[in-house]
Amino acid sequence: MTENSFAEHGTFAENILHFARTLRRAGIPVGPGRVIEAIKAVECAGLERRDDFYWTLHSVFVNRHDQWPLFDQAFHIFWRNPDILKKMMDMMLPTTYLDKVKGDEDEISKRLSQALAPSEAPDSATEDQGEEIEINAELTTSDNELLQEKDFESMSVEELEQAKRALQKLRLPIREVKTRRLKPNQRNGKVDMRRTLRASQRSGGDIIPLRFKSPARRHPPLIILCDISGSMTQYSRMLLHFMHALTNDRDRVHTFVFGTRLTNITRYMRYRDVDEALDAVSERVEDWSGGTRIGATIAEFNKFWSRRVLGQGAVVLFISDGLDRDTGDDLGIQMERLHKSCRQLIWLNPLLRYDGFEPKAKGIKMILPHVDIFRTVHNLQSLADLAEILSAPESPQSANERYGT
Repeated sequence: MTENSFAEHGTFAENILHFARTLRRAGIPVGPGRVIEAIKAVECAGLERRDDFYWTLHSVFVNRHDQWPLFDQAFHIFWRNPDILKKMMDMMLPTTYLDKVKGDEDEISKRLSQALAPSEAPDSATEDQGEEIEINAELTTSDNELLQEKDFESMSVEELEQAKRALQKLRLPIREVKTRRLKPNQRNGKVDMRRTLRASQRSGGDIIPLRFKSPARRHPPLIILCDISGSMTQYSRMLLHFMHALTNDRDRVHTFVFGTRLTNITRYMRYRDVDEALDAVSERVEDWSGGTRIGATIAEFNKFWSRRVLGQGAVVLFISDGLDRDTGDDLGIQMERLHKSCRQLIWLNPLLRYDGFEPKAKGIKMILPHVDIFRTVHNLQSLADLAEILSAPESPQSANERYGT
C-alpha cells in the first residue's frame, strides 16, 4: 500500500491507535513506539487480505504466547462492522471498510469487555438512556465477590494485578523432613566419635566428654509439572506467576511445563524480574495452547529427569485438567512410576472447582489412583489452601477413595 492510498483511508491510522489502547487496557503492554511500528507495518503489508492484516498487527503487538488468546479475541471483536457493538463502544470505533462480516456473538472475557467499554459516555450516545440501560458494556454480573474467592478467568485487569502482587508474597511453608546427613546435637542422638575424640584430646585424655549427632532436617525438593495446553490456557498465565514466586522463595524447586512435549523452565523461573522470566519462557516453549499428551510427557520426565530431581523425598505438584488427547494404558503406568519415585504427589485440577465434577474422562480415571491429594486450583484461596496442605503433618488422602474409583 502506498502512502497516498493509505492517506485515502486515514481512519485506519486512528483505528489502529484505538485498537492499541484497547489492548493496553486489557493488559497487553503496548506503547507509542509499537503503534507507530504497527502503522508502518500495515502500510507495507497492505489491506487486501484480512489474514495479512491480522498477522501484521499480531507480529507487532504480541510478544508472549499467553497474550495471543486475548489479542485474537480483541481483534475479531474490534475489526468487525461497528454497528454490532454500537451500543457498547459507539465512539471508540471509527467506521472502517475492512470487515463487513458479522461474527458470532461469543462470550468475551471481563478484561476485554472493560477495555472495549468507553470510560465516559459521549454526549452523542446519550440521546436514549433506555438503550444505555439495556446493555451492560462490561458484560459482568457482580463484582461483590472477594478477590480470594474469584476465579482467575473472571478477574478484571486491576484484580489480576492485585492477584499477581499477592502471588509474589505467597509462601509455601513445606514441612521439614529428616535427611541422611547428620548435624551436631548438644544433648541426645548418636555418639559422634570423631568430635568426642577431638574433645578428649583437649583435656589430655583424662576426661572424655561425649559429643552427639542427629539427622538434619530440611524441606524436601519441590517439583512442579504444569499443563499449558489449550484447555488450560485461561489459568496458565497466573500459574506461571505462582511458579515464579515459589522458585524465588526457596532452593531446590524445579519447574516443568508440558503440552505435546516437556520443557524444563527452571533456569528462567529463577530470574528475579517476573516479566523477564515470562519473556524467556515464552521464547523457549513451543507448544503453548496446543494439544495434550500427558502420558508421553510424563514418560519423558520419568526417563530423563526423575533421577536428577526426585531424590531426597521430593514433593510433586502436578497441575493439569487431566484431559489427554491420546490417552493410552501407558498413562497409568507412567503416573504409577512417578508416584513411587516421590514422597507425595499432589494433583491440582481447575475442573474440580465445579460442584458437579465427576471423574468420567479416561485420562482422569487413570491418574486418580496414583495421587495422594486431589485439589482445585482456580483462585487465590485454592493456592492458600495448598500452603496449609504442604505445611501440615504428612497424612496423604487417597484421591480414589474420595471419588470411589
